[in-house]
Amino acid sequence: MRTHPIEIAPSILSADLANLAADVRKVESAGAAVIHFDVMDGHFVPNITMGIPVLASLRKATSLPIDAHLMIERPGEYVEAFAQAGADRILVHQEATAHLDRVLAQIRDLKAEAGVVINPATPVATLVEVLDRVDTVLVMSVNPGFGGQSFIPGSLNKIRELKQMRQRYNGHYRIEVDGGVEPENIGQLVQAGADTLVAGTSVFHTPDPAAAVRRLQSLAQDSLTQKV
Repeated sequence: MRTHPIEIAPSILSADLANLAADVRKVESAGAAVIHFDVMDGHFVPNITMGIPVLASLRKATSLPIDAHLMIERPGEYVEAFAQAGADRILVHQEATAHLDRVLAQIRDLKAEAGVVINPATPVATLVEVLDRVDTVLVMSVNPGFGGQSFIPGSLNKIRELKQMRQRYNGHYRIEVDGGVEPENIGQLVQAGADTLVAGTSVFHTPDPAAAVRRLQSLAQDSLTQKV
């Protein structure tokens, strides 16, 4: 039985930042469930992207939940500011903090949904002690830092493992996947157990982002009726 509905989460890392509000309205009108907001600090990952002021502006432009993915060092120092700026879900990397449980508790205290992220080389088993205290587990299916990368096939096994662990421990967390999500693999990801599918290039680097969201949603839903 599926625990959560399928969500398409367009990543604005690939959007036209000069016309961000317009791009977000396009995908919102097409049925996107959440907006994925990538934060990179140039230290934890080799790139610098958007921060708190952009999130605060984006909050005024959409009523959709905002999924703030913090690819930064010392995330505990910044989660309060992101929550105050309007993030509904705050996701931090297992690899970025020595005190993961504390940071997750801090996010929950701020009345935001708490999520944890693992990089491609990080085993799912490292999350066992916090799986009962997270709303989302995000599997990075590329090495974080840049959009447009190819999907790492081994990520499917991680998604399956997280699904099995959710059943085993009676967990309720959402399984999210980020990196290389496209029409050709979205069915496999859903069948493996993914609930939230982050899509950047395959949405915003197309002639019609709204049509791209609708296609991804349709393919994801169709895969639910297919045999694994």
